[in-house]
Amino acid sequence: MKNPTLVADHIRRSEARLAAIEVLYERKSWADVVRECQEVVELSLKALVRSAGIEVPRVHDVGDILLAHPERFPPGIRDKLKRLSGISRALRRDRELAFYGSEDLTPSEFYREADARKAKRDARWVFETVKSAV
Repeated sequence: MKNPTLVADHIRRSEARLAAIEVLYERKSWADVVRECQEVVELSLKALVRSAGIEVPRVHDVGDILLAHPERFPPGIRDKLKRLSGISRALRRDRELAFYGSEDLTPSEFYREADARKAKRDARWVFETVKSAV
């Protein structure tokens, strides 16, 4: 790892986004909650990957990296890698759609409170899991 402060920075910024998510949730901005949750998951998992000494590629979903190198992670997190990867993959699919929409989809009309609630619950779990491991 070339920059040893990146892991702590990723964790700090993930935590700040979790606070912002609460504001977005209170304002019923469901698409924005989903988008920010994706960023929490991405930053948290990149912190985990970096802490394992693995080079982090410039992609939004590092779930495959987690699954490809289970031996590089602390024993207490290995049984959680599949779930971490699944959450990352699911939110990655929503990243652009929740932010930009498309010709046939308006984010504020498409995303519902249930989507935001699930994304928020998953993002919080990923963050807490990673924070305790790094």
